[in-house]
Amino acid sequence: MQKILIKNVLLAGSVKDILIAGNTVSRIGSDLNTDSAEIINGSGLAALPALYNMHTHTAMSLFRGYADDMALMPWLQEKIWPQESKLTEEDVYQGTRFGILEMIKAGTVLANDMYWHWKGEARAAQEMGIRFINGFTLIDFHDEARLPELKKDIQQQYEDSSQYGELVEFSLAPHAVYTVSEKTLRWAAEFASEKQLKLHIHVSETEQEVIDCLRKTGLTPLQYLDKIGFLGNNVIAAHMVWLDDKDFDIVKKHNLTVAHCPVSNMKLSSGIFKYSEFLKRGIPVCVATDGPSSNNNLDLFEEMKFAAILPKISMMNPELAAAENILQTTTLNPAKALGLAAGEVKEGNLADIILVDLDNINLIPNHNLSSNLVYSAHADCVHTTICNGKILMHNRRIKGEQEIIAGFRKTIEKLRKA
Repeated sequence: MQKILIKNVLLAGSVKDILIAGNTVSRIGSDLNTDSAEIINGSGLAALPALYNMHTHTAMSLFRGYADDMALMPWLQEKIWPQESKLTEEDVYQGTRFGILEMIKAGTVLANDMYWHWKGEARAAQEMGIRFINGFTLIDFHDEARLPELKKDIQQQYEDSSQYGELVEFSLAPHAVYTVSEKTLRWAAEFASEKQLKLHIHVSETEQEVIDCLRKTGLTPLQYLDKIGFLGNNVIAAHMVWLDDKDFDIVKKHNLTVAHCPVSNMKLSSGIFKYSEFLKRGIPVCVATDGPSSNNNLDLFEEMKFAAILPKISMMNPELAAAENILQTTTLNPAKALGLAAGEVKEGNLADIILVDLDNINLIPNHNLSSNLVYSAHADCVHTTICNGKILMHNRRIKGEQEIIAGFRKTIEKLRKA
C-alpha cells in the first residue's frame, strides 16, 4: 500500500505529522514514523482540505478571452455555441487536460463538470488523476424528436463509463429549462433516479430566464422543475440567482445542492446571488468558478474572495459571509453534498489535501490563516496537491506539464484556422 508521511506541517493551528495510507488519512500525530513511506517536509507549510469546484465547464479553457464584455445570451448564441459546434473529441480532451492542470495548480481536486464530448473529458480526467463528475450535456432546443437519439447516446456512454476508473463519475447535465424540452427533462430525471446518478443543471441564472419561464409556464424555472418531477437530492443547481420565497422553500424541500458562481455572474451582469437568504434559511452553499471563458480562470481562492465580499456590499453588512464559513463552501459543504468522507483533514477521511506555502508573500503575516486564504491567497500559494492519496503536484511541479501546455497551444492554433 502506498504511504505518504507529511512531517511537521501546520494543521488547525498546531504542528503535526500526517500519515496517508492508500487513499485515506491513516494517522495524525507527533513524531510519526513508518516504513516505506514517501516523506514530505511540511515545515513552513499548512495542510488544508483540497478544494472542490461544484460547477464548471473545464474544456472552455479553449475560449478564455475569446468573447468577453457581453451578456449571457448574446455571448452563448453569437460566440460560444457556434465555436463549440466545431469542437472534436480531441479538442475537448486537450482543453480539459489544460483546465485540470490549472485546477491542480490552484489546489482543486474535484470538478463537477458539464460539457460536450464526454469521452474526451473522461480520458483527460483519468490521466490527470482528479475526481471528475462528468456531466453528459443535454440540449434539444425543445425539439422532442431528438430524445431517442439522446437516449441512445447516453445509454451507450453510461455503459462505457466504468472504464475510466473510480474517480470519473458519469452524470446527466440538462443545460437549462430554456434549452431542454419537458419530455427530455422528465426522462433525464427518471434515468438518473434509476441509475443513481447526479443531475447537473443551470437554474435561474438571469432575470430574463425567469421572465421567459413565467411567460411560458406561469412558474419560475425552479417551480417548473419541481412540477415536472425533475428535482431531488441528487440535483446540483448552478447559479440560482433569481429566486423568490417559493423557490427557497423548494430548495429546502428537495435538499438541492446549490453552486454559487459570483465572478461569472458579475462579469456577465447576470445578477447578485442572495447569499444572506441562504444563510438565514440554513441552506448550505457551494462556491464554484463556472467555466474559464466566463470567469476567466479556475482559481477557487479568487472565487472565495468574491463570494465573501459580494454579500457584504450588496447587504451593506461586513459581518456577512465570514472567512471560516466561506472556506467551507469549497471544502466541507461540497463533500457533504456529494456524500464523501472529505472536506476536513482528519483520520479516516479521504486523502484530498493541499499544502499551502506560508512563506508566500500573500500569506505573511499569518494573524489568521482562514482570513488570509479567503481574502489574500491565490493559486500560487498552493505548494502541494494530493488527491485520493496520490501526489498530483509537489513544490508547484506537475509531471508532464509542458507537454500538456504544448498540446493545448497546438489545439488553439487549429481552432483559429477552422
